[in-house]
Amino acid sequence: MISINLSGKTAIITGSGQGLGARTAALLAQAGANVVINYFNDLQGANLQRAKATAESIGKQAVTIEADVRDPAAVAALFTRTIEHFGRVDIVVNNAGILRDRSIKKMTLDEWKDVIDTNLTGTFNVCKSAAEKIADGGRIVSVSSIAAFHGFFGQSNYAAAKAGIASLTKVLCRELAKRKITVNAVAPGVVLTEMGKAIPEAVRQEMLKSIPLGRFGEPEEIAGVILFLCSDLAAYVTGQTIHVSGGWWV
Repeated sequence: MISINLSGKTAIITGSGQGLGARTAALLAQAGANVVINYFNDLQGANLQRAKATAESIGKQAVTIEADVRDPAAVAALFTRTIEHFGRVDIVVNNAGILRDRSIKKMTLDEWKDVIDTNLTGTFNVCKSAAEKIADGGRIVSVSSIAAFHGFFGQSNYAAAKAGIASLTKVLCRELAKRKITVNAVAPGVVLTEMGKAIPEAVRQEMLKSIPLGRFGEPEEIAGVILFLCSDLAAYVTGQTIHVSGGWWV
């Protein structure tokens, strides 16, 4: 029997208080990894409560650490605190992201910057700290999106950021290869997380027509691919963006 064993490894998953991030953290923990539940402390405190609930559901293998991925100093502190608590960092999953959909005619500069700063610059900040702190032979996996390859209406900011992640992945796989660190991305289709469920029903039904498998994805299905890319089974996979979309390509 082939199994994935991440015992003794530590994973940081950004934006992991809910949705895909939370499911990924739980799955990596089930494989034996210690996990850091990262969240951004919003004014209402909802993200903190979600992060705590996720950590409690995992147990002693999980800790919560607040950090705004847009802030390089906060990201550096995230890695420092992780190493202080668990002793090492082996896996980094860039999951933090936001949506601010609007046609380019109506999109404000702030809406453009909010998405680029969080989704793309945030991923850069985390990868920069990871390049300094992650153990040799480590794994970096970033969440891109099929939006980067389809150019959906009203997502110029989101699509540009997610396309940037795919390109960043190719560069970093070369820069970190000497240390046997692999760098990959996943590009989910529509996944039934809180973000996916926020899409209007009429729009979702139209999207469904483009998916050969005839259904939307579940968070566990994306997390499973991330788990594979974090494992020894994927030791020779690097620089790739894996589409997990039910066949939605054209």
